[in-house]
Amino acid sequence: MPIPEDVTGNEIDKDVRQELQSLPKTLADDVARNLVMVARLIDEDPEAAYGYSKVALRLASRVAAVREAAGFAAYANQKYSEALAEFRAARRMTGGVDLWPLMADCERGLGRPEKALEMAGAPEVHKLDKAGQVEMRLVAAGARRDMGQLDAAIVTLQSPELASNAVQPWTARLRYAYADALLAAGRESEAREWFAKAVESDRDGSTDASDRLAELDGVEFVDALDETAAEGEPADGSGADDRD
Repeated sequence: MPIPEDVTGNEIDKDVRQELQSLPKTLADDVARNLVMVARLIDEDPEAAYGYSKVALRLASRVAAVREAAGFAAYANQKYSEALAEFRAARRMTGGVDLWPLMADCERGLGRPEKALEMAGAPEVHKLDKAGQVEMRLVAAGARRDMGQLDAAIVTLQSPELASNAVQPWTARLRYAYADALLAAGRESEAREWFAKAVESDRDGSTDASDRLAELDGVEFVDALDETAAEGEPADGSGADDRD
């Protein structure tokens, strides 16, 4: 797959670069450039990112960072079985637990919420950092919802992190998930309160909390282009092509 000339491979994280030092330099550079493309495209064009991840995987399947990138790309394309296999491989290579919540979410994607809940109660969770523990809580709540256990999902999300006034990278998503669970349970006024709190903490627009809040408040958004087009039509709705 083509890679822009401005992509050198030096853009990748230094820890990943260090992992690639086990490879011949030319090969390491090729793998690094493909990994950069995965990172660049995974949000805006996940299918293309997946293609670059497969190239990197073909070149260096024994590098944990490559297996992890392949897992993220597969996950972004909802290829949960493949993503789970890659995350497991990366975990075997590193011995780390950082991917545990993602592995559990893959189980959800495969229609196995009970397995995700089992993983949420495993000893590995206690080894996660705070961000990882919050992510695991989100996955567990999602699994509860998958099983139709809305009240249990709400309780799962109730935590010191949710109650805290401090804004952390995970705060908006946690508040959003809580609001969404409340709304699903028919607790609309509480949901509105928490969507508003999610908006306050969503500094990078990672959620659509503002849209959800507006929807609850009965605000309708009109596309400016549609509105302009409508203004240019006769009052009876007939267009220029309707003339005799």
